[in-house]
Amino acid sequence: MPRKKISTESEEPTQKKSSSKKDFVYSVGKRKEAVARIKLYPTGDGELKKGDIIVNGKKIEEYFPHEVEKAKYLEPLNITNTIGKYSFTVKVSGGGTSSQLDALILGVSRALTKFDSEKYKVLLRKKGFLTRDARVRERRKIGMGGKSRRKRQSPKR
Repeated sequence: MPRKKISTESEEPTQKKSSSKKDFVYSVGKRKEAVARIKLYPTGDGELKKGDIIVNGKKIEEYFPHEVEKAKYLEPLNITNTIGKYSFTVKVSGGGTSSQLDALILGVSRALTKFDSEKYKVLLRKKGFLTRDARVRERRKIGMGGKSRRKRQSPKR
């Protein structure tokens, strides 16, 4: 087995990136199996303009096209009166569209609260947008025929 050379000289020093000031606020929202990772930009970020919400590389209107969904994801922004003030980028994975939407709402609410707690926290808490919905799919049990609660039929007499 060949031995590795241990160098006594200091090799090129690794350069550390200077993290002087964050230009975004990061938060995570979850629902069932869905996870939404949100970045809130107080001012636009290069290609983003104020008021833009990008979900997985698409505009939010394309990713969640229905009117009911639009009303749901705009609700935390309506309550806090922040439509058009901030831009968001969102990475959503797992779950179905409904769970992804709920995860996005929780993540956006958390990001707004992180950005300005005293202004937004009371409003969002009162409407229930900062509460994580803990209901998840029940696991399958052994001997239940593929379902979590199914029982075998008992014989008559």
